[in-house]
Formats: sequence, C-alpha cells, structure tokens
Amino acid sequence: MMSVFDALELAGRSLSVQRTRLDVASSNLANAQTTRTEDGEFFRRRDVVLEDDALAASFGAHFDHALGESVRGVKVAEIREDEAPPRMVHDPDHPDAGPDGFVAYPNINTVEEMVNMITTMRSYQANLNVLSGLREMAQRALGIGRGV
Repeated sequence: MMSVFDALELAGRSLSVQRTRLDVASSNLANAQTTRTEDGEFFRRRDVVLEDDALAASFGAHFDHALGESVRGVKVAEIREDEAPPRMVHDPDHPDAGPDGFVAYPNINTVEEMVNMITTMRSYQANLNVLSGLREMAQRALGIGRGV
C-alpha cells in the first residue's frame, strides 16, 4: 500500500521529469531556425529519454517488490540528440549556405514541439493537483487529531 510520503515522492519526481521535458521542448522551439551552434553545425533536436525508477528501498519496499506491488516512478535517463538529417532549404544569400546554396536547418517540427509542451504542462498540472490533494488530506487528518 502506498503511503502519503510515497505519493509525495512520486509526484515530486514526476514534477522534476516534466520540468526537464518542458525545458527540452522549449529549447527545441527556440532553436528551430538555428543554423549554426558553437561547434559549427546546425542545431539538433533533443529528446528526453525516461526510465523506470523505484522509490526509496526500505524493507517494506523490498517486500512489496517481491510481491509485485512496489510503487514505481520515472526518471530522466538521458537527453539524446536526434540523428535525423537536417532540413535543407535553398537560400544562397544566407551566411551559412553551402557552395550549392543550401542551408541546413534543424529537423524540428514546431507543431510536434507545441503538442509536447501542452501535454507536458497538463501532466505537470495534474501532479500539482496531486500535491494539493495530499496537502488537503494531511490538513484534514491533523484537524481530526485536534478534534476540529
């Protein structure tokens, strides 16, 4: 059974993951027209790779895991650069145009990035609602203890 502290930890970790996802999507959108980075290449779209993560390993958690009832969270495993080829646009007057007049732009679909940002913000808000609900439950439990 999940304790209030497990729920708090789970929601907190999820908030951190969603913040990273939002930062990466924002960076992708901000660099959608970046044709040259510090290393001289076009900007490469970045993706957040998530992985399963167990909560704190107490004795009870190990026991629950053995029974297949452990609470699992998520964490950022890495932020990976997309290896897709650039979008080539013919613009011979651009300072980054090659000898053939084409400019390499990042392979960023702004609509896809906006959808990522919207779903991430909704998930973030859902986790804030969980934290708010947990706070309210704790306050009511304290009120019961005080006889209020």
